Amino acid sequence: QVQLVESGGGLVQAGGSLRLSCAATGSIRSIDAMRWYRQAPGKQRELVAAIISGGSTSYADSVKGRFTISRDNAKNTVYLQMNSLKREDTAAYYCNADISEYGTWRFRAYWGQGTQVTVSS
Repeated sequence: QVQLVESGGGLVQAGGSLRLSCAATGSIRSIDAMRWYRQAPGKQRELVAAIISGGSTSYADSVKGRFTISRDNAKNTVYLQMNSLKREDTAAYYCNADISEYGTWRFRAYWGQGTQVTVSS
């Protein structure tokens, strides 16, 4: 059973930093793209950042220059370094990854349980 386990959320003052981690565990043959999404109360879930297996990255305009996504393929882990945090970054952050399990070549999307990030003024 593949699982994504997130950690690193919390309460931080505006201008501060946090680092989120998401580790994929289970019978994993391969991981393709890994992503971070967020969802604020009353808003739709939005894509924050993505990184493919080769290392290329992409970001939402709202976080460019402040957030950095990275991954450790040996640890099946993706990170989100968040700097210069703003109140509008307050949301539940979710990890998402396209994973192929042993026994199949098919990739399917998995989601983490979410971790709360709250930025105070």
